[in-house]
Amino acid sequence: GISASSCSAAAEVKHSQWNNLERLDFTVDGRAALLIVPPKADVGRPWIWRTEFFGHEPQADIALTAKGFHIAYVNVQNLYGSPTALDAMDKFYDHVTSEYGLMPKVALEGFSRGGLFALNWAARHPERVACIYNDAPVCDFKSWPGGKGKGKGSPADWKRCLDAYGLTEPEALAYKLNPVDNLAPLAKLKVPLLHVCGDADDVVPFAENTKLIEERYKALGGPIEVIVKPGIGHHPHSLKDPQPIVDFVYKHTAALDK
Repeated sequence: GISASSCSAAAEVKHSQWNNLERLDFTVDGRAALLIVPPKADVGRPWIWRTEFFGHEPQADIALTAKGFHIAYVNVQNLYGSPTALDAMDKFYDHVTSEYGLMPKVALEGFSRGGLFALNWAARHPERVACIYNDAPVCDFKSWPGGKGKGKGSPADWKRCLDAYGLTEPEALAYKLNPVDNLAPLAKLKVPLLHVCGDADDVVPFAENTKLIEERYKALGGPIEVIVKPGIGHHPHSLKDPQPIVDFVYKHTAALDK
């Protein structure tokens, strides 16, 4: 039968609509979380996990629901991909894979600072990741919010970031687990990466983030595709026609259960 706890959990799910799709809101370990349900789930119940800025430039996500993907989000804002955030992401992953039967391998999606969450969680659990689509992603907190390179940085975010990681500034500058320094776990399992970026980004500079990831991941034998938008800054995110993103995500997840 169904345990009392799962009954009460089920009762606490709020149903609504998002872009003509069913939206479920619930909490996991005290954090707000949501799932967007596709009209018809694909074989194996694939899903894409937007790690930050749910609903911003959602064209790729919406196109994927038409291919049977769920969209997932849990609120780990202002934690900058720190271990505290990753622990919360672990609990969310356990919840949606057990309660909703979602595929054990997820497509991660990191917009801007969401790149820290996507890449750090993937390095912790590479075996749980089908692929990662990152969009103008932060790949090193020294670049943003630290502003230690060419980017503007964000002093308020930098202070919160240090607090989230429990680091002093000198410790943070020596920290070795930023995505740019921690690609070996992903490369070992050949997790496919797609990065979509503007080459004129002055908030999350391409050279300090995606370019480093591309060079280092290739050197480690990891598969990566980079779509560069000439003359484009940090915004707009995504692509007007999201087909290349959709094709990438679908190719690397649909194959898993066929």
